[in-house]
Amino acid sequence: MIRYRLQCAEGHEFDAWFASAQAYDQQVEAGDVSCVHCGSPRVQKTIMAPRLAKPAKPKDKKAGEGKVGMVAGGGKAERALRKLRDFVETNCDYVGEQFPEEARKIHYGEADERGIYGEATPTEAEELVEEGISVGRLPWPSRSDA
Repeated sequence: MIRYRLQCAEGHEFDAWFASAQAYDQQVEAGDVSCVHCGSPRVQKTIMAPRLAKPAKPKDKKAGEGKVGMVAGGGKAERALRKLRDFVETNCDYVGEQFPEEARKIHYGEADERGIYGEATPTEAEELVEEGISVGRLPWPSRSDA
């Protein structure tokens, strides 16, 4: 799954999810994507900041690291995050720390178009975005109930 930040001809911005970059192109070309605010079918991608999920490892922790949002208690938000994780794990290939390399291969047509997920450093994510490769960071709830 790929999340794009879109903008319509009227200047309204909104986010939309697509199965792949190719799916986005096909849907826009067919006129199936429209502004959620005004209904205009004239939309285009805007620049997005990278947001990649990366499991925290003790060696990666830095003093002064920013706080992160948390969800607990089994509410609607937590169930939705777990459903999203299930969807990604079922429909995308896990490529681990090879995410940046595999994302480039897909983007440049060296590998089959498909959804992938894995890990990347903030620097690697920024480089992907600078190359025009759309990536997104997902909240990744734990599988345990602890």
